[in-house]
Amino acid sequence: MATTVLHKADTRGHADHGWLNAYHSFSFASWYNPDRVQFGTLRVLNDDTIAPGMGFGTHPHDNMEIITIPLEGDLAHKDSMGNAATIKTGDVQVMSAGTGIQHSEFNPNADQRTKLFQIWLFPKTRNVTPRYQQITLDTAEQKNNFAQILSPNADDAGVWIHQDAWFHLADFDKNFSKTYEIKKDGNGMYVFVISGTITVDGQELETRDGLGITDFKALDIKATADAKFLLMEIPMIH
Repeated sequence: MATTVLHKADTRGHADHGWLNAYHSFSFASWYNPDRVQFGTLRVLNDDTIAPGMGFGTHPHDNMEIITIPLEGDLAHKDSMGNAATIKTGDVQVMSAGTGIQHSEFNPNADQRTKLFQIWLFPKTRNVTPRYQQITLDTAEQKNNFAQILSPNADDAGVWIHQDAWFHLADFDKNFSKTYEIKKDGNGMYVFVISGTITVDGQELETRDGLGITDFKALDIKATADAKFLLMEIPMIH
């Protein structure tokens, strides 16, 4: 019997710093909720809007798999591994922080905001050699489909990380439905709605709602309005 935890959009932590308007699905920075520290290996799901020309100065990370998905605009990235790149809407970027990295992220545009999800997962292996990867997705593959954007395998679709996790992006037309079958026994799923309305095994989710599900083999997902959403299948222990 599947077990679920529902995180409605308006229950998230919120911080408006002027240059950064951030919503936190899990405890982050000054927002702490003891019931919302993590879901399995999923530690951070931040929904960020960065003002034109602003961003995060150089700061450190270690032993975390960091996934960035731009939703609108661009994000310029520099890091201590020598990478300097701009990720755009339709891209996905990952960093394995491992033994330690420093990086900065900012909105390079003077006239356009940047919106993005930043997601942190605990790694399967600690103190790996830091690595960076970004790719441009074929967004057409997401139409009425679960398009894989991340996995544990370098030769699979999407980027890869040091964790037994699979992420999919989907863009469903109203009334379209599809069944997701779990990739690895014991994993859980965190569903996050980017826009629109869906039902997951009958549970209705609206824009920016999150639903954590454990103890399942398959999930029936239906769009009750045109909808875009992110599926994050992740281990429940770390």
